[in-house]
Amino acid sequence: MSKSMLDYTKSVLKRVSFDVTLFSKELEKACKVLLPFEIEELISWLSKFIKEKPELQPCMLLINNR
Repeated sequence: MSKSMLDYTKSVLKRVSFDVTLFSKELEKACKVLLPFEIEELISWLSKFIKEKPELQPCMLLINNR
């Protein structure tokens, strides 16, 4: 079974979370390719994920302003 695009996006975001700029770019790309219900799931996952990484909190604005 292949990975869903949402799972792939999450794995990419985890790998680039060390760099806010890279994280932002990948998040923008994800918003262009994910389906609306996947974006809602991503928002939920992202809000939990960035609690541990406060430097990424401004990235939530990117996804909320799409």
